[in-house]
Amino acid sequence: MGVHNRRADRGEQAHAAGALRALALANARFWPTVAPAVRGELRRWQRPAAAIADPALRALALEKLADERFNAEVAATLATLAPAPRRPAAVRAIVALELLFDYLDGRTEGIAEDPIGQGERLFAPFIDAVMRGHATGADAGQPADWGYLTALSERTRDGLFALSAADAVGEVAGACARRCAQAQTRIHAAATLGEQQLAEWAVAHAAGDGLAWREHSAGCASSVLSIHALIAAAADPATTVGDAERIDHAYLAICAVITILDSIVDRAEDRARGQRGFIDLYEDGELALRLPALVREALKRARDAPHGEHHAMTLAGIVAYYTTHPGARDPAVRDVVLAVRRELSPTIWPALAVMRGWRAAKRARATLRRARLNDGGRDGEVRGEHAHRRASDASGAEEA
Repeated sequence: MGVHNRRADRGEQAHAAGALRALALANARFWPTVAPAVRGELRRWQRPAAAIADPALRALALEKLADERFNAEVAATLATLAPAPRRPAAVRAIVALELLFDYLDGRTEGIAEDPIGQGERLFAPFIDAVMRGHATGADAGQPADWGYLTALSERTRDGLFALSAADAVGEVAGACARRCAQAQTRIHAAATLGEQQLAEWAVAHAAGDGLAWREHSAGCASSVLSIHALIAAAADPATTVGDAERIDHAYLAICAVITILDSIVDRAEDRARGQRGFIDLYEDGELALRLPALVREALKRARDAPHGEHHAMTLAGIVAYYTTHPGARDPAVRDVVLAVRRELSPTIWPALAVMRGWRAAKRARATLRRARLNDGGRDGEVRGEHAHRRASDASGAEEA
């Protein structure tokens, strides 16, 4: 038993070292080549978003661009797997698809009338984005943001099919986009139609993927990340259909972790608004058993995929991001958070250090901004008092 444990420990240490190397390589490629391209793409979409005729939809598009740009930046880290000459096309496709997904995520919330039918229509450009020759045409009966949706879709498709192995990943990416669209639509429709329709859909589609229906629906809902990984793989001419299937198999589990952790950190906020979150599909105490097991499965699948240590590093980064979120300090979820971290130790340690430093820097910047605003307010009060005194002095002089 002791020999087995020592071997297991050495194996985990080797995996952790591999993930650390993957993190270092990703950073070495990201900052000089990917980050500037991402910033350029985000700037590019400001004008189309501002051109949406409907004021509410325009505000939503601009809000998503401003508040969720981090999603596009993180998604684009997968483009560091692409060979340098093909990396710009991969970045264009990944950023456009992430912006489209984030916008549709907000756009399809709260639809009261025929939420599934409307959701499916709105997600059509998302599916078409990864289908060769499937451009979604203009239609006079389409909503005011249709031009924005289809422009993002076309940008994704142009970037993807400029890559040498696009056809090798195309069928898998199309299936992934369809399941993502259905899960998003049905999760949002649960507020109107109830959760049974989500459960029935997930049970019917979960067979064969190794996940129970709740984990399956959670994985599908965030499967845009799987498509990003497939886009990055399409940049490598050696990628095969089998490679694409293994990548998607890994990311279905990784994306399930994302959806559940996102719901965990939003738990207090959701309950304050009287809303059910995804974790409310689980009975009390059930998630403490199921989520660590899901993380173990996701890590195994990640390591079995091409560039496995990079995907394991991505999983560790995701878990580090969510488990350092302020919402993860809620006593009601703290035990689950710690159990998830333990499943990824020691692989997660570098990512935890990075995320803690990043969040500390964010808090410091926020504190500095507040201090400057307060100082500005006090300076304004002082200047106003000085002006009032000068006016009083002038008035007194005139009277004298």
